[in-house]
Amino acid sequence: MEQFVEKLIYGARWILAPIYLGLSLALLLLGIKFFQELFHLFPMILEKSEADLILVVLTLVDMALVGGLLVMVMFAGYENFVSQLDIEEGVEKLSWLGKMDSNSLKNKVAASIVAISSIHLLKIFMDAKSYDDNVLMWYVIMHLTFVASAFAMGILDKITRTEK
Repeated sequence: MEQFVEKLIYGARWILAPIYLGLSLALLLLGIKFFQELFHLFPMILEKSEADLILVVLTLVDMALVGGLLVMVMFAGYENFVSQLDIEEGVEKLSWLGKMDSNSLKNKVAASIVAISSIHLLKIFMDAKSYDDNVLMWYVIMHLTFVASAFAMGILDKITRTEK
């Protein structure tokens, strides 16, 4: 009975596989949205102010960072929690593939969230006159919370690695 339960629990990791596949579909949707923004920009490029252009470019950078985050979570999560990826010799392989443990993944996700939050905050600051001071304060507090969380995770990771 114990072996059956253990095999069942171990096999349950495959429930994550469709979730990672779903993330690849989310990446496709993000790519479509990225190019939609880009195509909307071209016809009015001469009419846009420099500040408006920078806001659109920051949105595109934001989408690229989210896309990279999705790829990182898909591949590293699949390899760490489901199964090792079998990539043929001679085929291009991401240098970090197979080397990122769950702690490294968490730290990279936290750093990505801070970067995405920074870009979002920069976009808000560029249009600060449209926001109430109280709203701006809460955006800064949220961003600082992400920064503090990522910093704390990094410190905890360093502490646990040196104790081993």
